Amino acid sequence: MGVKILVVEDEEKLARFIELELKHEGYEVEKAHDGRVALDMALAGDYTLILLDIMLPGLNGLEVLRRLQNEKPTPVILLTARDAVMDKVSGLDAGAIDYITKPFAIEELLARIRVALKTHCNNNQNADLKDYPELNDGLDNLNISVNKESGQSEIFMIKDLVLDVPKHRVSYRGEEIELTNREFLMLKTLLENIDIVLSRDTLLEKVCGYDYVGETNVVDVYIRYLRTKIDEKYDIKLIQTIRGVGYVIKSE
Repeated sequence: MGVKILVVEDEEKLARFIELELKHEGYEVEKAHDGRVALDMALAGDYTLILLDIMLPGLNGLEVLRRLQNEKPTPVILLTARDAVMDKVSGLDAGAIDYITKPFAIEELLARIRVALKTHCNNNQNADLKDYPELNDGLDNLNISVNKESGQSEIFMIKDLVLDVPKHRVSYRGEEIELTNREFLMLKTLLENIDIVLSRDTLLEKVCGYDYVGETNVVDVYIRYLRTKIDEKYDIKLIQTIRGVGYVIKSE
């Protein structure tokens, strides 16, 4: 059984572009340009994931999401306008697992889809990764254990590195790695966003909090500490620098 994605987007050119890119990656794709049509398709069809625009004719995306979540737990990634903060919050509260703001790079969308599907497989007792061969490209080295009640990722495993959230423990091939709390949060944030480049501002907010007052180069300091304790010590290339943008851990 392949991964089947429903693309709900009223801009037909954008929808067609997404469809072609997803099919190129090996996904099965169906499209809807109207909210009511999309809801009917989502309820009747067996979709692995739905990409759902918020601004839709007929029925807006948030209402589609609310009605869908009352009937079946299909994972939904919202497509939102860049300044629609309340839409993002409302969508996450209504059950969306992620959102991406327009305009977006197709590489980022594909990365978010891979992570969402990987998480869904771990969170669904009836799902098995062997049912989704498309996910083997790029995520073979990554495993995520998800808390069935909270839906939150608890254990991350990549390149023989294990980050255990409940135990607040990081190890490489069984050898424990001592990290400070902020180093742990930095690594956890990167692992939660595999294949997604995070800016220094984003990492700073996640690790130091919104009320932090200081330079963003503190992020570079923590990254350097992590590289010393992990990358250099165990001779693995874990954290990559994307010059002028930020940092990323890639699944490949």
